Amino acid sequence: MAAKPVSLTVQVADLLQQAIRSGVYPVGTRLPSGKALGQMYGVSQAVIREATERLRAKGLIDSRQGSGCTVKARTEENGFRVLGGDAADRRELASVFELRLDLEGSAAALAALRRTDADLATLSGILNKLGDAGAHDLDAGVDLDLAFHAAVAEATHNPYYVALLDYLNLQFRHAVRAARYSALVDAPRPDAVQAEHRAVFDAIRARDARGACAAVMLHLQRAALRLELDMPGRDRETGMPLGAARDAAAALD
Repeated sequence: MAAKPVSLTVQVADLLQQAIRSGVYPVGTRLPSGKALGQMYGVSQAVIREATERLRAKGLIDSRQGSGCTVKARTEENGFRVLGGDAADRRELASVFELRLDLEGSAAALAALRRTDADLATLSGILNKLGDAGAHDLDAGVDLDLAFHAAVAEATHNPYYVALLDYLNLQFRHAVRAARYSALVDAPRPDAVQAEHRAVFDAIRARDARGACAAVMLHLQRAALRLELDMPGRDRETGMPLGAARDAAAALD
């Protein structure tokens, strides 16, 4: 069987990791700008952004908005890892999606109970930008989509939700990109995805924990369906385990 082609993102990430390991970029120093790295490797800044996020997920660099990327370590951190990157097969991808369903559902419920006015302002700002740019700019849409989910985690005011979901979102960037690309090429879908985000926001604003959980799970389940991922034992409409989905429906009757 022929080997799977290695993506540009993986190639560039591997080259940068080798450069860090060999001391080209010592610990504590900054990597060149995204524009400079793009010119160096002959790729777009979008590829550089995804490559550096892979290094961040491995614990090799820190990245901050407006401050660039700083080398944090020469070798990867050991610990919990998921294979939600370009090397993942569809079964692995579905497994990580399933993990996100339950984690982000719980996070959204807590966010609804604990959110502050500042949290709402952050979520609202991201949502407005998603509506303006997300419908036609794929890279901006991916960044804003991930930022929205990160802001929901922040609204839990639990640093461990923030750290774990931030890590999963970094690993999941390519899946978010694929789902948003699918939405962009089908005209009704960008509005549908925006409506899903809006439903999450409205439930959090209303302090509706159950509604926020259901809204984020519905959003992620629909994204999984757009990617044609199969999660046996999950309700295809809500993303809930089948028994729980039946119980929830009975409770509403």
